[in-house]
Amino acid sequence: MKRVVILGCGAAGKSTLARQLGEVAGLPVVELDKIFWRSGLSPTPRAEWIELQQKLIQKEEWILDWDLGPYDAVEVRLCAADTIILLDFSLFRCAWRALNRAPERADFWRWLLTYRRQSVPRLRKAISRYAPKADRHVIRSPRALKASSLTYRVAVLDAPGREKCSTRNS
Repeated sequence: MKRVVILGCGAAGKSTLARQLGEVAGLPVVELDKIFWRSGLSPTPRAEWIELQQKLIQKEEWILDWDLGPYDAVEVRLCAADTIILLDFSLFRCAWRALNRAPERADFWRWLLTYRRQSVPRLRKAISRYAPKADRHVIRSPRALKASSLTYRVAVLDAPGREKCSTRNS
């Protein structure tokens, strides 16, 4: 686990998980939303976004956290990832978290409301196409995340000097 992509709907906890995994595994974390959004919350043009991501994935180790929905070019990250984590949490959980953190724009709410119906199938198809050999982890709740082998793998098996785990979760 050296090149990790974390995906999920807004307020699923992608950034929190990325920071935790980064600390445990000693991997640098890049929050893509801080790079993607320009002043006035205007999106980076697609061609420029692809170019920026291509520069980021050249590094040997990273955790790239974010899912930009309809604005994204996720295939760039998926092609380089060895581990993909999809936080597929319920609409209610994510909406509740979003309401409690900060005001969001209307397009965020449209994306959140349609995430499981539109984005998850699109992401699963992209993962199969662009990252067929990556370890995949689909996590459906915070409780499932705590109980998953992912935490164990990062803390124990991927630690320096340990044999690497090659299990594949989906």
